[in-house]
Amino acid sequence: MIDEKGTSENPQENNSELDKEKEHVDSTSENQDEAVTPEQKEEANSTIEEGEVEASVTESKEVDSPNDSSAQDSEPTAQANSQEKQDESDKASSDDEHEGQDEDEELPDYSEFNKEQLVEAIKEISKSDNFKKADRIINELKPVFDEIYEAEKKEALDKFLAEGGEEADFAMKHDELNERFEANFQLYRDRRKKHYRELEHQKDENLKTKLEILDKLRELVDGEETITSLNVIKEIQKEWKSVGPVPGNQSKTLWANYNALLDRYYDQRSILFELKELDRKKNLEAKIELCVKAEELAQSEDVPYAIKHLNDLHEEYKHIGPVPKEEQEPLWQRFKAASDAIYEKRKEFVKNLKEIQTENLEKKEQIIEKLKPFLEFDSDRIKEWNAKTKEILAIQKEWEATGQVPKENAKEINKNFWGNFKQFFANKHEFFKRLDGMREENLKKKQEFVEKAKELSESTEWNKTADQLKGLQRQWKEVGPVPEKFRESIYKEFKAACDKFFENKRAGSKDAQKEYEENLKAKEDIIVQINGLEPGDLDQLEAYEQAYGKIGFVPKEAIQKVKEDFSNAIQNFIDKSEEVLSEEQKEKVKLMAQLTKIMAGPNSDRKLNQKENSIRKKIADLQNDIVTWKNNMEFFASSKTADKLKKDFEEKIEDAEKEISLLKKQLRIVRSID
Repeated sequence: MIDEKGTSENPQENNSELDKEKEHVDSTSENQDEAVTPEQKEEANSTIEEGEVEASVTESKEVDSPNDSSAQDSEPTAQANSQEKQDESDKASSDDEHEGQDEDEELPDYSEFNKEQLVEAIKEISKSDNFKKADRIINELKPVFDEIYEAEKKEALDKFLAEGGEEADFAMKHDELNERFEANFQLYRDRRKKHYRELEHQKDENLKTKLEILDKLRELVDGEETITSLNVIKEIQKEWKSVGPVPGNQSKTLWANYNALLDRYYDQRSILFELKELDRKKNLEAKIELCVKAEELAQSEDVPYAIKHLNDLHEEYKHIGPVPKEEQEPLWQRFKAASDAIYEKRKEFVKNLKEIQTENLEKKEQIIEKLKPFLEFDSDRIKEWNAKTKEILAIQKEWEATGQVPKENAKEINKNFWGNFKQFFANKHEFFKRLDGMREENLKKKQEFVEKAKELSESTEWNKTADQLKGLQRQWKEVGPVPEKFRESIYKEFKAACDKFFENKRAGSKDAQKEYEENLKAKEDIIVQINGLEPGDLDQLEAYEQAYGKIGFVPKEAIQKVKEDFSNAIQNFIDKSEEVLSEEQKEKVKLMAQLTKIMAGPNSDRKLNQKENSIRKKIADLQNDIVTWKNNMEFFASSKTADKLKKDFEEKIEDAEKEISLLKKQLRIVRSID
């Protein structure tokens, strides 16, 4: 049965669909008709008949030439081209060995995963660009999810039949997890299909590009000899190297034509012998450097690392170009000897795999021991649960970084680890269920405060009611959080009732203006006292700020001036204390001054809440940036450029963490305001 997304409920059908897509892509290049023009075939045949190049990647042919220097130059060139083909063959062999490493990688035991974990797993895979590895994971993961789905479907059907329904009328309803799983599965299929389609299209584009390069090379070979043509040849070689793969049935012909034209160039044209020798000496130095690097890799104990980087060295060696004839074979033998040493190590590595797996088993048993204390953990604080969650996730990464274990032990040890791992999160889930109950209780208390505030909002006993409402506001702060969906609405309702009373109080008080004048005088007195403070006297400054914040409103025409005077007094204190206060203390003083002005103004609760939310948002944004930077760093390959980028990201992360620390201190100050 096929669902509306085009996905079969039968896991074998879905998996076979992936395999069919892959077979279609792999066979595309083999079924294409050859696209070589008769002119190109004639060119390749002509050059081969003239002894300029052989189609084989391991043989070169020596050609006599009337021009002695040209003949001398052509021999090492032809051998270098032949060597490049040999290198390509060796490189292809080493690439096959490297690609097999993904097949050996141990996958998690998805049979132990629940639906939510399977959804998260396929979500991660849907973004992967390693489609070979992803296919393996999908083939393991999809049947497990389908098995869970079929079990749920059978349970729903049995219940439906038990309630008197007919099987023909039964329709399985997809829950959110099913929808997310199918959406991510479809996303992966679409990305995979697009990837291989673009790959084939790119090969065709690469073929066109290389044919254009051959035309340019042919024009150069048939043109007049100039000193600059050597530089042009080098540019063409670079351009050729930069072009990616072409359809398989065209590759051999292209290489034959390319090498034939290069051989003709070096054989038939009068390139200055000194320039060619200098170029070959530079190539010699470059290849010697690659030999040294390969020999260093041969000393490395990290065999997978050595294999990976050896493949890169082979690719470089292949495209460097010809060296002096007498150095060609010894140089290749030196490079090949280092390569063979690494491949021998790989054989030994595979041979000793059992011993390594046993060591990994011991490491994983130790990791399981680390999990046991987490099963007994309990707390009534979210912060402590989150801290423990970070610790257990770090242990999970340690588990995943540990290699394979013997096959006969794999299932049991995976079951032990994931069983303990899931138990911790089950305990955490129970805690949050209890927390939800506490938040419901807090909601009831705050609803009672709202009703009380609404009753008081109509009162005209200004002073008595104001004290009562302020008391309610203090109690409001003492009550813990409510369910997230009611947090904003319940606060707005409570605030509206309080604001209504205080607006009525301001409008109806006959003595309001006199009170404002007195408040202004009190604030001016405090500003004078702040200006007279000794440098660095933070305790007294904080006392003045608190006193300033508790003073009520001032006449409207004096609001701006008194604010400026207060800000100038704070800045004056900071300037006087420049050599006494740290940067952190200065920032704290400025923040306290801002908060004091907020508390002294209208709608202070709303503005204070906005300030708190603003700081929280900055912290969240920085934390998200840190996560993004750390994820990006994992995709960097090992190179000088990547190392520089990593260093830049590490500096960004360090600066962000410092800023978060400062913001958290500011947040504590804001939340401490009564």
